[in-house]
Amino acid sequence: MSNKILQATVKAVCKKAEPDVPKYPQETIVLLAGQGVEGDYHAGPYIRHRYLARKDPARLNNRQVLIIATGILADLAEQGIHLEAGMLGENLLLDGLRVMALPLGARLQIGPALVELTEVRDPCTQLNAFHPGVKQALILPPGSQPPYNAGMLGVVLRGGPVSVGDVVRVI
Repeated sequence: MSNKILQATVKAVCKKAEPDVPKYPQETIVLLAGQGVEGDYHAGPYIRHRYLARKDPARLNNRQVLIIATGILADLAEQGIHLEAGMLGENLLLDGLRVMALPLGARLQIGPALVELTEVRDPCTQLNAFHPGVKQALILPPGSQPPYNAGMLGVVLRGGPVSVGDVVRVI
């Protein structure tokens, strides 16, 4: 990355208290340090992903927040798959930033909150509920880095409210 400040705008914020997709768009969500999105199924200090939690329920939660870019939805639309905010299970939908191009460890200041990217999201079959083939459409050709175009997961380092229209800065 260059010295240029990278920034985006929050297009949607979503959460859902139960597992599965979609997550529901809100005007504002609250990010809680070390937890994730207040009231979201995946929030908490320990991993909430059902498969991973069965394997190791004491694993710290490095998947507190899912962030995707509007470009991912645009890429899907080019393949005839039209999805709305929350249908990929994201908590934050950003416009103006290629989230998948950011390195792990990148930090995003989102309003007053601070999120650190921890891993590339591996798309799951549940996503096919909205359109057959969504999961496959998010998998990039062999050898691609990252291997998926499905968003980035992160942890909340500093909490605060996040609303539609907030500025996001890569710091």
